[in-house]
Amino acid sequence: MTESGRRPRADARRNRERLLAEADAVFRAQGTNASLEGVARRAGVAIGTLYAHFPNRRALLGALLRHRNDALFARGADLLDQPGAAAALTAWVHAVIAHAAAYQGLAAVLAEGVDDEASELHQACVEMTGIGDRLIARAREAGVLRREATGADIFALMNAAAWIAEQMSAEQAGRLVDLTLAGLLAPPS
Repeated sequence: MTESGRRPRADARRNRERLLAEADAVFRAQGTNASLEGVARRAGVAIGTLYAHFPNRRALLGALLRHRNDALFARGADLLDQPGAAAALTAWVHAVIAHAAAYQGLAAVLAEGVDDEASELHQACVEMTGIGDRLIARAREAGVLRREATGADIFALMNAAAWIAEQMSAEQAGRLVDLTLAGLLAPPS
């Protein structure tokens, strides 16, 4: 729906869908700093059309991530309901890393969105952080997370691993996470 409450014209909806599909392809190949002019050109529209739908790069990323965010948040809700606090936290860490490494440069954009209330990605970052905080609290209450480990430690690990997945490989990122979590997670007392 548009701001006037009317449904967008069919050609406008097609342009938006083409822009999203091409942005996904371009960002997967070239990262989040890829040329928006290139995205528009691949979609067969003028750059003004891209900006009419997405006023900035973060708005385009937010639209691209909407479905992925919903799936990630649903996964987080499932993990909050599952027994096994350590396993749930570990699964969440891996899910967030995979999410943040979808496009090269996305982890940095998401990290910026946490504190930037003006960012189109801010609300999703807040929700992601909230789920993580609840899983961390649950692990701490269950006695499976070392007392000195903080939420900031877990979030730093996720950002570092997402960057490693972007720059090196998902396998190397997974190895880093597994080794680090082995030190942060303590057997229940």
